[in-house]
Amino acid sequence: MRHRRTHNASETTLQLPRHDTINFADRSKKTKQSRRVQYLPAWILLAVIAWMLFPNFVAGSVRIVSKIAVDTVPSVVVDTANIVGDGAELAYDGGSAVGGVVVDGVAIAANAIADVPVIVGGLFASSAPEGDSTIAPLFTQSVNYWEADIARWSQAYNLDPNLLATVMQIESCGHPTVSSHAGAQGLFQVMPFHFSREEDQLDPDTNAMRGANFLNQCLRYANGDVGLALACYNGGPSVVTRSPALWDQQVRDYYQWGTGIYADTLTNQSRSETLDRWLAAGGDRLCRSAALTLGIE
Repeated sequence: MRHRRTHNASETTLQLPRHDTINFADRSKKTKQSRRVQYLPAWILLAVIAWMLFPNFVAGSVRIVSKIAVDTVPSVVVDTANIVGDGAELAYDGGSAVGGVVVDGVAIAANAIADVPVIVGGLFASSAPEGDSTIAPLFTQSVNYWEADIARWSQAYNLDPNLLATVMQIESCGHPTVSSHAGAQGLFQVMPFHFSREEDQLDPDTNAMRGANFLNQCLRYANGDVGLALACYNGGPSVVTRSPALWDQQVRDYYQWGTGIYADTLTNQSRSETLDRWLAAGGDRLCRSAALTLGIE
């Protein structure tokens, strides 16, 4: 502390340090921001409760905007897959085979899918039909290999066999030991967290059970809308609550493949142009490896 002499030499005064002026407006602003952060968990909790109480309203709102957004999908990509356990060797587009086959993704131009039907809000899944549970004749040979099992699984899990076959077609093409780089496993490319610790993820029945259970969940989230359910199966339940304009490209691609193929099964077509495009985009290599593994080539 410093001293300062006044004109009166007999008096000594103390010069105290001067405090800065308090900015009350700034303090008020910070207080409001603090309150917003403080109440954020409560708003999140209310949003979760609203979703649980009114899922139909949220899903219905998504349908209103979904058709326009999905119509603008620019390209189609076949996801990468690592085929293991069969000793086959097939590599292309820079892929490498280590103990199996690596199938790299292949992109094709937007005009290749320009006429794929868009069916959000209009295509709904039926449950497993009584009696005849055959699948449409359009599927590849390696998927038809599982026809009897698909019929059995569709009855067990109350799903349309053609929908199960569609998912198998674009997930694994019937290859029972396929594994993606993301860790998805088996015929229905189910992520490991869906399995219990003691379950064999590549066992066809176990894989089908977990895949079918998740597909049924997605159908409930999507109120039976197949397009949204397929997007959910690929990208997780959160995609059902988002506009398709905000979906990842992989989810959009999956939606296009799935709805196009499934729509053709409903009229029992013997050939699907959408499936042909999927094969040309790289799926054919996966299917040939599946056929080799199954011993049908």
